[in-house]
Amino acid sequence: MGDSHASRLFRTAEGAAYWAVVAPALARLPAIAGYRIACWRGDWLCRRHVAERTELARNLRQVFGAELSPESVQDVTQEWFRLSSCEAVDVKRLRRGARPLQRLVEIRGREHLEAALAAGKGAILCSAHFGSFDSAFSMLNACGFPVTTIGRWQHKYTASLSTAERRFWALVYAKPLQRLRHRPNIEPWPGRFDVATRAAAALRANEVVTVSIDAPPLDSDLARTVEVPFLGRRARLLPGIVTLAQLTGAPVLVGFLYRSADYCHQVLEISPPLPAGDEPASAFGRCAAEVSAAITRNPAHWRYWASTADLATLGLVLPEPDRSAAAASSVVAMN
Repeated sequence: MGDSHASRLFRTAEGAAYWAVVAPALARLPAIAGYRIACWRGDWLCRRHVAERTELARNLRQVFGAELSPESVQDVTQEWFRLSSCEAVDVKRLRRGARPLQRLVEIRGREHLEAALAAGKGAILCSAHFGSFDSAFSMLNACGFPVTTIGRWQHKYTASLSTAERRFWALVYAKPLQRLRHRPNIEPWPGRFDVATRAAAALRANEVVTVSIDAPPLDSDLARTVEVPFLGRRARLLPGIVTLAQLTGAPVLVGFLYRSADYCHQVLEISPPLPAGDEPASAFGRCAAEVSAAITRNPAHWRYWASTADLATLGLVLPEPDRSAAAASSVVAMN
């Protein structure tokens, strides 16, 4: 138990030092050097954090099954740690109007977003917790597209974090991102009934509202979820993005930030508007399909693989107790 406590303390201290000291230094190095060192840290984390690595690989196998070979699972797992480490460097390059990051990101489909705003009803950018999505939203704002994000800051509702830790993540993560957003995040906490109103106000002002639709719903939101095909299964997701689009007339576009093989350069791909005249369930299913396809093509970019609890809430894997029971049943059956 002492070793486990010491390990957690070391991990917390290392993460804090990386985000507060190391990542800012890497962000000032030539990009090829800064991101290479970030990848070395990712490889080190992959070797050291055995439990997280094991959980991540197990979840990949459960969701993708035979679609991923054991070698592919190992490669995706290592890549996931690398991308997580590179994300901190992306955030720290959001200085001087995000120009250090802009130089490394190609925006494909900018014309789709410009055309949507030219129509005067704003635009909804559908995305996911995929790659450095938060940095992409802030960078878009710095590029002249007024961006407001619907989404909770993770550090505010992670129960295991202390007050000091919440303040730390607000300083090193949320603050650099938020200062480049047009408005503060619209955070859908339980009991907040003004989310749609605030989002609609941003759209009426002809702004861009971003929504990551893959977030695991809170217990209080489960009744409002719908089941849609997702990663070869059926996931429980909140369909508010379609309701917002149909109420305001704002078009829905899809955007994902992909990291290139050199880890320095990235591509932000923005789609043309999705058809919005369908019945709401069908329209939302199309949004979910776009997110699912992006994750399937680049699974290492998706944040949730290392959290069995989040994947279980989405309905993609069995919770830990259910897994144990299923494994026990299999052993009994084989005997």
